Amino acid sequence: VVDMHAAHERIGYEKLKSAHDGEGLRTQVLLVSQPVAVSEREADIAEREIDTLASLGFDVGRTGPQSLLLRAVPALLAQGDTGRLLRDVLADLREHGESRRVAAARDELLSTMACHGAVRANRRLTLPEMNALLREMEATERSGQCNHGRPTWARFTLSEIDRWFLRGR
Repeated sequence: VVDMHAAHERIGYEKLKSAHDGEGLRTQVLLVSQPVAVSEREADIAEREIDTLASLGFDVGRTGPQSLLLRAVPALLAQGDTGRLLRDVLADLREHGESRRVAAARDELLSTMACHGAVRANRRLTLPEMNALLREMEATERSGQCNHGRPTWARFTLSEIDRWFLRGR
């Protein structure tokens, strides 16, 4: 038995992620640069980690002891609170020497996009659509669970099904 929405969601997510990874992390230049207030230590980290920030999709420059100017952000996350995201990334760099926040936020957004693009649970699939879904599941990494961690399919034995219908008694 297949949860078609969960399976289609996983397939869509993996396709979106693969396409995004293939073209790299695109940067969106801001129409109006955004000033970001930070601590002096975070401003120092931003200067020191300029290449790391660029690899995450940020174009940022120091404008004062406790201020940065955000000129570009990760394109996929441009609609969010990019100033806060930058401050969180700087905090991660300060505490751990690395940050997974951009990747985590990107994955969350791709997951949401895949969910909205997936077939709805109450839709009836045609036989060719069912077969296509099963073939795509076979070809998709981690197709056994949806983006939220739930299983996309379950196997039942013939004896279990017989018990449901009180057969063999």
